[in-house]
Amino acid sequence: MKQIDMKELAKKVKNNESFNVIDVREDDEVVQGKIPGAKHIPLGEVPHRLDEIEKNKHYYMVCRSGGRSGRASEFLEEQGYDVTNVDGGMLAWDGDVEK
Repeated sequence: MKQIDMKELAKKVKNNESFNVIDVREDDEVVQGKIPGAKHIPLGEVPHRLDEIEKNKHYYMVCRSGGRSGRASEFLEEQGYDVTNVDGGMLAWDGDVEK
């Protein structure tokens, strides 16, 4: 499984790079804020919402600390998706959030 830490993802944001993020936290966690532009798909819904994830795009997977996004990354890789787990998750995010 590919992995980066949140500081590396934050650099991409600051450099205005284009990228895709899927936040797999639960609804009650996401209301506190998510990375701007991130798509919210709770971990338990990922297998049922594969039609919302394009196989020809790369995605960074985010959760609170990196555990659930790691499980989502492993599952999606098994399905043929190009994903990278973000270690540290939202606990390590110090940028702006979207509510």
